[in-house]
Amino acid sequence: MRALIQRVTRASVEVEGTVIGQTGPGLLILICAMQGDDDTQAAQMAAKIAKLRIFQDDAGKMNLSPRDKGGSALVVSQFTLAADTRSGNRPGFSAAAPPAEGDRLYRRFTEALRGEGIPCETGRFGASMQVSLVNDGPVTIWLEV
Repeated sequence: MRALIQRVTRASVEVEGTVIGQTGPGLLILICAMQGDDDTQAAQMAAKIAKLRIFQDDAGKMNLSPRDKGGSALVVSQFTLAADTRSGNRPGFSAAAPPAEGDRLYRRFTEALRGEGIPCETGRFGASMQVSLVNDGPVTIWLEV
């Protein structure tokens, strides 16, 4: 499972001009299930993100996790994180989980993140979405489990 995590002051996702998910201060998480991933990877990714110390403490050091900070998350499925760009000019996405399994693992990840104490809203799997965000810092982290 792969994730691109951005610390945000706010983020939202729209489908057909309607906001379907948003967050205030917290995280925008773009998530991709890969071939061979299962519930274990979804749970591991959620646990890792919940404990990831990327928020500033009173001394200005990145020392607080989303749990510590009390932030929320906006989780958006993003199969393009599986892009293989090693050859040619068109990315290949065959490393991504098949759509039905990708959707299931996306939902499992979101449930696991909520189970870790992080409130979250979501995009819509497979939809054409427009994501807006204000990156705080900027802080952007790539994770793979």
